[in-house]
Amino acid sequence: MRVLLVEDAEDLAEATQGRLARAGIACDLAMTLAEARACIDVQKYDALVLDINLPDGSGTALLRELRNAGRREPVLMLTAQFSVDDKLSAFSLGADDYLVKPFDHRELEARLHAMSRRRAGDGGGEVSIGALVYNPIGATAVVNGDKIDLTRREFALLGMLIRQKGQVLSKERLLEGLYSFDDAVVGVNAIELYVARLRKKLAGSGVVIRTLRGLGYALDEGDG
Repeated sequence: MRVLLVEDAEDLAEATQGRLARAGIACDLAMTLAEARACIDVQKYDALVLDINLPDGSGTALLRELRNAGRREPVLMLTAQFSVDDKLSAFSLGADDYLVKPFDHRELEARLHAMSRRRAGDGGGEVSIGALVYNPIGATAVVNGDKIDLTRREFALLGMLIRQKGQVLSKERLLEGLYSFDDAVVGVNAIELYVARLRKKLAGSGVVIRTLRGLGYALDEGDG
């Protein structure tokens, strides 16, 4: 999952970015509406976390722009003060969720995963495919009752493939979902390495990651 955080409080922004990264969520950071627009122009996001009060305007203005342009990515609004009017205004403009600062980072992670599931049409939490049980909130993957040891990026990659089960995802799309602008530059060959590791760890689960030469990868239930 790749998220854009639009927040001008530097300490909070950096702490949130770091916490999401440790949870396997690639997070780009913008501190103004102008920076946010620049990011959105060049990158597709799975979700946006958008502060209402920003140095160059209101986050609701950006939300309105996105919805008027037909952009449907999930948006969670942040505010320092609880205001029913602000909340109703944000929802009327197309916000998907709302969080009041200060907040627990675990709650933000849970809400981001929930928005992602709703967007994919999956209202549940745990996902079972064959002998694999994937839990995005608990950050666990279990095969035949045994927890498998995954790095945060392996776990994030598995989540992307599960959310798009049966669909082909290119190496470039997977790379975008795993790394933010602030991460060290890596090539698409890194995806081949992660997929190879996942295949070994999912052996016997009944889950298959198929390679479609020249197109990318797709996760399906198979003979494992």
